[in-house]
Amino acid sequence: MIDEIASISRQWNQTLTTLFQNDSGRASRFVAEGAGLRLDYSKHWLDSAVLSKLFDLLDTSDFLEKRLSMFAGDRINSTENRAVLHVALRGEPTDNFAVDGSSVTQSVIQVRNQAYAFAKGIRQGIFVGATGEAFTDVVNIGIGGSDLGPLMVAEALKPMINGPRLHYVSNVDGAHLHDVLVTLDPHTTLILIASKTFTTQETMHNAAKAKQWISSALGETAIAEHFAALSSNVEAVRAFGIADTRVFRFWNWVGGRYSVWSTIGLSLMIAMGSEVFDRLLSGAREMDRHFRNAPADHNIPILMALIGIWYRNGFGLDTQAILPYEQRLHRFPAYLQQMEMESNGKRVDRAGEPLDYDTCPVIWGEPGTTGQHAFFQLLHQGTMVCPVDFILTANSVNTDNESHSLLNANCLAQAEALAFGNSSDKIYEEMLADGLSRSDAIRLASHRSFPGNRPSSLIMMDALTPENLGALIAVYEHKVFTQGILWNINSFDQWGVELGKAHCNALRPSFESGDASKFSTSTQESLKWLLEKKY
Repeated sequence: MIDEIASISRQWNQTLTTLFQNDSGRASRFVAEGAGLRLDYSKHWLDSAVLSKLFDLLDTSDFLEKRLSMFAGDRINSTENRAVLHVALRGEPTDNFAVDGSSVTQSVIQVRNQAYAFAKGIRQGIFVGATGEAFTDVVNIGIGGSDLGPLMVAEALKPMINGPRLHYVSNVDGAHLHDVLVTLDPHTTLILIASKTFTTQETMHNAAKAKQWISSALGETAIAEHFAALSSNVEAVRAFGIADTRVFRFWNWVGGRYSVWSTIGLSLMIAMGSEVFDRLLSGAREMDRHFRNAPADHNIPILMALIGIWYRNGFGLDTQAILPYEQRLHRFPAYLQQMEMESNGKRVDRAGEPLDYDTCPVIWGEPGTTGQHAFFQLLHQGTMVCPVDFILTANSVNTDNESHSLLNANCLAQAEALAFGNSSDKIYEEMLADGLSRSDAIRLASHRSFPGNRPSSLIMMDALTPENLGALIAVYEHKVFTQGILWNINSFDQWGVELGKAHCNALRPSFESGDASKFSTSTQESLKWLLEKKY
């Protein structure tokens, strides 16, 4: 199935310039809209014939069956024997999501309302610290999906924050926790420990340090008032000293990188209120409906997935740039790195057999216009082609219109330049018109020309509202799901993170004993050098 993509791509001989020249209606036809988003995919190496072949992939795979299975709560995460039902987290009371035939909707709503009530109590000063003072700051300690999602949303919706200030700590590097806590007052600081198992090494190490910080200032009894946990391991949370009433659980059918919709978003509920969080959920819910119901040729996640596979497996393009022209989305590329690469960075199929084709590309990016002055040189004139997702909004939130118009002009200009370039002949004539000598113009023409034919999407919305952000996150979730099905891989496990953890646990005592004989000579020599230099 995937092998056919390569054979189709070998027959492709059109450029973006010729595609637009030969099809005056292209710009209006290669567009899809849904849930407040608009996808312009006209600047891709596609025509109707190629799209038809790509749509055939859906029909010859088990995509339709697996999509139904996911929404039905079937155990499509085969290596961990779990359902994949993060869509239920944004469900309404009238929905009927179920796992193993048992409804989970009521439980989801109940836990969400429990979290909302706690958040309201913090915001209104009902729940206070050990000295009776209201909380002014919230520190979320977590890593991976317990950090990347809430942090990204907090930055994206910063104008909506009207409660306690938010801080996020993920790295086990002590500098991360120190640099946050040194600015805070323990009397008015609430700490959230975000770990489903309550055993994540980095999170629990930082949690213990934060516990010392609180207890040193306020005493051991203050732990109960100054901590809450986002976890399913109630016993471990209780042993830590956190009351059961301050444990906000979620379920094993929620993957970490899909958990921002759950109680992992408690920091957001506290800072912005339940109304804003509800709006975030509603946008994602609308995208869920779009993904389930829109025909493939107007289905944004499906189109994005097929375009990605076309480049990855047809042309061997191995990176994908995410470039939001919206500063408050500056953490969105990092968020997608986990969502895409942890989900689809797999080398065996669902049956455990080695794959003979490529899967997930490297995901990277920065906001515009900052990135223009860093890596756009490579995008425009480098030897590799990197497809781009440009993300932009028609309106700014709390910034002036002049700046936003300039921002969007830059975005559209970059997409135009990438697509259509500027030939050596045209550059040569421009340099002559500017007064350069013919010899200099000849010498510089190739350096200053742009090959063009570099593909990109424009993902647009009217403004960066909670609803549109929810839809934007969900569109990539469903894109990842679709690609995983077509690549015949399990997008919902992450065994690739385990070996490094095991080696770390085995190596950690060596920093006391100096004995790393179980490891390679390279590791032994590195440890020896580190211990010699330690002071």
